[in-house]
Amino acid sequence: MVRLPLTPAELERGARLGALLRRARGERTMLEVALDAEVSPETLRKIESGRVATPAFPTIAAIAAVLGLSLDAVWTEITETATAEKPRGPGQRLAS
Repeated sequence: MVRLPLTPAELERGARLGALLRRARGERTMLEVALDAEVSPETLRKIESGRVATPAFPTIAAIAAVLGLSLDAVWTEITETATAEKPRGPGQRLAS
């Protein structure tokens, strides 16, 4: 299977995801969080560093659960900047 290169938007979203997870992890070690989420520490390290910009949904769900983050909050935060930067077309309005 050939994997297409990631778009700049996907790379940026991956960087925001990594930053969010690092902040949410706080004082906890990467090893502790990875083991609690049942993912490898290397996987968590790659996600936090942005090297894996599009991790699998079950991986993010497990990490988010361990960190006490809702998936809605994760999605909102990692897409917030991209959504804010998109120009609105005629007839489109901001979500309330």
